[in-house]
Amino acid sequence: MFKKFTNSCVKLVQNYLPDPFLFCIVLTFAIFIGGMIFTGQAPLAMVSHWGGGFWSLLAFSMQMALVLVLGNALATAPAINKILVSLAKIPKKPTHAIMLVTVVSAIACLINWGFGLVIGAIFAKEIAKQVKGVDYRLLIASAYSGFLLWHAGLSGSIPLTIASGGDAVVNATGGIIGAEGISTAFTIFSTTNMIIVLILFVTLPLLNAAMHPSPDMVVAIDAKLLKDETPSNSIPTGKMTPAEKLENSVLVTLLISVLGFTYIILYFADKGFNLTLDIVNFIFMFSGILLHKTPRNYLNALMGAAKGAGPVMLQFPFYAGIIGMMSGVNADGVSLAGLISNIFVNISTEVTFPALSFLSAGVVNFFVPSGGGQWAVQAPIMMPAGAELGVDAAKTAIAIAWGDAWTNMLQPFWALPALGIAKLGAKDIMGYCIITLLYSGVIISLGLVLL
Repeated sequence: MFKKFTNSCVKLVQNYLPDPFLFCIVLTFAIFIGGMIFTGQAPLAMVSHWGGGFWSLLAFSMQMALVLVLGNALATAPAINKILVSLAKIPKKPTHAIMLVTVVSAIACLINWGFGLVIGAIFAKEIAKQVKGVDYRLLIASAYSGFLLWHAGLSGSIPLTIASGGDAVVNATGGIIGAEGISTAFTIFSTTNMIIVLILFVTLPLLNAAMHPSPDMVVAIDAKLLKDETPSNSIPTGKMTPAEKLENSVLVTLLISVLGFTYIILYFADKGFNLTLDIVNFIFMFSGILLHKTPRNYLNALMGAAKGAGPVMLQFPFYAGIIGMMSGVNADGVSLAGLISNIFVNISTEVTFPALSFLSAGVVNFFVPSGGGQWAVQAPIMMPAGAELGVDAAKTAIAIAWGDAWTNMLQPFWALPALGIAKLGAKDIMGYCIITLLYSGVIISLGLVLL
């Protein structure tokens, strides 16, 4: 029965889910029309919101493209590749491979979401080369499922935002959270959050393994197709020009690596274990440079890795435009995202409010797939409403954070880096992710209500 339902979801998505770029265009028009109908804004006002937001994620888009390219280039370094190959040989059965990929991805995403997105997909690719009979679509979906836990981990943007405190947090929450903020001891490391994480960490690998299709329905992939397209350096040393000798110099690599790793040490000494996207990319870059040994080898690795970055760079501006329309207000200060949040607030009680905050955040996240954007549009509504009902501010915040992560299992936006590495389309994995979405939604909702 379970596998029949899974196969139905996979078939449904395969038939009806468009390419991620077309998907974001459909969402664009849906929000454009929805904004006019439900907030009474004129078409030109919606166009203004859309265009005004279009380039608002430009820096973030570049960060994400670099996460994909630098992470992929690092993984092709001989030393890293050797480790991945060794780990990929551990599972002997397809279901064991699925479970291992899920665990590795979940751990990596709990440490840092950008790191987890890349490592999970790269490791899944390597396992596909080693384990015969494993379904490649489910393998990549399992790697992506670990991303469900990111907001509950060390890089969760909402918990870290309120932990930092300051005037921005006070203003965003209507004064519900003071300038001193709320420690991560009450969000990331709260009993509620840690129990939900533990349950999902233990059960998601089992759930993903249970979805593995029967041998006659497995979609495997030829290992030759997964070979990284890294140009090789075939110039004999004796025939190199002075410029080419510099490009192939180990000394140049060592000198620039010393500079890079000195900064990394200084960064952690000053800021502690604060893994921002910038420092993650910095670590990826200089680790890759060092492990590839010469500048030319690293450049070749980057050329091979960069081919999957195009869709990320194309689609992020369109989602930024959607965020602009979702958060754009009419003359009365009402936005589409605000209306959605208020619907859930109006039917909440003290007991149900955390779960309904989670569900409302999940709905908003489908159109505003950004932790920062999610907080900006929901905090001014949900935080005061929770305080009025007597709900702890930390619990409301963590409910919003879980909702922001939850519907990523249905929204292909964050899957783009993994799909670029895996060379798959969104419709190849989203059928399996629907099962993860349904299951985790029940666990998280119950956890927020009962714990």
